[in-house]
Amino acid sequence: MRRGLRIAVGLLIVLIALAIVNAIVLDKQRRPAEANAPGGEILGLPSVDLQVIDQPATGPEAEGEPIVLLHALGASSRWWDEMVPILNENHRVIRIDLIGHGGSEKPTSGYEITTQAGAIALALNELEVQGATVVGHSLGGMVATSLAETASQLVDRVVLIATPAEPGSADLPFGARVSQVPVLGEAFWRVRLDAFVKKGYDKSFAPGFDAESAFEDPDRLVEDNRAMTFRSFADSVEAGDDFVDEQSIITRLGPTGVPVLAIEGAEDQIVDPEAGAASFEGLLGARVETLEDAGHSPNVELPEETAALVLEFAEAGVSTDVGPPPAKPPRTKGGKKQIQGKN
Repeated sequence: MRRGLRIAVGLLIVLIALAIVNAIVLDKQRRPAEANAPGGEILGLPSVDLQVIDQPATGPEAEGEPIVLLHALGASSRWWDEMVPILNENHRVIRIDLIGHGGSEKPTSGYEITTQAGAIALALNELEVQGATVVGHSLGGMVATSLAETASQLVDRVVLIATPAEPGSADLPFGARVSQVPVLGEAFWRVRLDAFVKKGYDKSFAPGFDAESAFEDPDRLVEDNRAMTFRSFADSVEAGDDFVDEQSIITRLGPTGVPVLAIEGAEDQIVDPEAGAASFEGLLGARVETLEDAGHSPNVELPEETAALVLEFAEAGVSTDVGPPPAKPPRTKGGKKQIQGKN
């Protein structure tokens, strides 16, 4: 009996040691930027390299103000694929993978929302973009908010899609929560299977939504998740929490005077859509739209409807006076510096 106990204790010690080593290895892991999307190019910045997809307007009309798209946690610029052809007809559309995501660099640190926004600002300056409509999905909405706070010349207006507005307003999936547990988070990251990765994205959409059919590549969720390092994922989760805990999105945007459109999904499983709408309705001049058949990712679930709202807002703007919002659009179901490489 004593021999069996000694063996069990020995195995436990070995497992704990392996878990600690795994945590150390994953915490130090980094990956260079690599263009991995059609039209993607790597923009070399002083502090980090970002993947950018820059598409000029395709239609014959005069080009409207540029539209910048910033994706959510654990996602990539590919989550805008179905919206881009609609937005792109009369607008230059710039998609940027956030630090640690998609084809952008995955450093061992530097995931604070203000750092993300600073990198986006540098990228937009390199691309000679000013006065843009910046559209942010969830975590990307926080980055868009920080960009509006610190680089007003770059941002003409902001669209926030399913962005947590107040501290504690996001009910994160299990994988995001466990990533914050030392050692256990790294161990869980190491052994995660593709099936579990897909399951972990369930809360990112309305209940019952078939995410695989929404992307051209049915493995998009797995590929975007596995493109990240543990550090880039865990630190991005923490950065989002810290940004909103420090100051709400509402109090951050109020002093900027930047017109805001908030888009909520009525079936959002991460952010309470009613509470979110109520928060943004308290922001002077903000316009709030709730899409009845969408969850946390209207840009993927209802791309045509979401794009119509973005276009109407980008082209008509909103009044900063309190009053009824503009009429809703028809609703439908459903030259560069320091550029390296090109896909």
